Amino acid sequence: MKKIIFLILLLPMLIKAQELDATVLVNYEQLETAAKERLQNFKQTIETYLNSTKFTAQTWEEERIKCTFNIFFTSASGETRYNAQLVVSSQRPIYDSKLNSLMISILDNQWSFEYEKNQPLYFDPLDYNSLNGIFDFYAYVIIGLDMDSYGPDPLGGSESFNQAFQVAIKGANSRFNDGWQSESTSYNKRGLIEDVMDGKYSKFREDYMDYHYNGIDVIDNPKYKKLAQDNIAKLIRNLFEMRDQIDPRSVLMKVFFDAKAGEIIRCLKDYSDKSIFTKLKKLNPSNISKYEEAEK
Repeated sequence: MKKIIFLILLLPMLIKAQELDATVLVNYEQLETAAKERLQNFKQTIETYLNSTKFTAQTWEEERIKCTFNIFFTSASGETRYNAQLVVSSQRPIYDSKLNSLMISILDNQWSFEYEKNQPLYFDPLDYNSLNGIFDFYAYVIIGLDMDSYGPDPLGGSESFNQAFQVAIKGANSRFNDGWQSESTSYNKRGLIEDVMDGKYSKFREDYMDYHYNGIDVIDNPKYKKLAQDNIAKLIRNLFEMRDQIDPRSVLMKVFFDAKAGEIIRCLKDYSDKSIFTKLKKLNPSNISKYEEAEK
């Protein structure tokens, strides 16, 4: 009886131990019937892996991070080799609100891997394989961004980003190295994690914490709205000041604005200093029409 009571008391702690609340969606439409049959349990295998794995050594006392992994299979070779595209997104709850803040929305179109039917997945941070690796990488990135977004200390996600970098290095040295090496494409995994860890973006990461913790978390409270808008605008102003140091092809900046452009507009649409949208148009020209509409 004592053991049963102990397990019941321990259960909430075990539930909280993992960091992710992941949903996995899979599209097999481009594959032949035989390949689809071999992947019959693939979705559940990946979802179980992401939701049952403890990716960090830290005690995770916050809500699990809601994230989605949308997998589009593009081809199969033999009975074990596959090519796919992956769309990854994650959200962060906004304090005292029913709304969530989109943290990333990434299309990764370079993923090749091996998978055997009903293959079990085991987490080993010292090992790398072509299947686990991509999920470990994005898990670390998602956790790192989430930790960077909370105060009071900035750069809280550094250890998770370092783990993601180690996965990227191993991926680049593997047989399945597409997307793991530095390339001049609009998005690649190696470029993202190298940007995050580059010291020149440290100020951005500090502002990223204020953007969330002292910005969107309090912007719907009339008492703090002006302070919140100033903290959101501060990130934009500081990026604008360092624009000569930022590679226009920066993967980190692409990922940030892909996720945050709409949110920034919502938060700053009635901001007193409309010049902030002039800065945004230069920093993020792909969304120039949205910024022009917002500054009217």
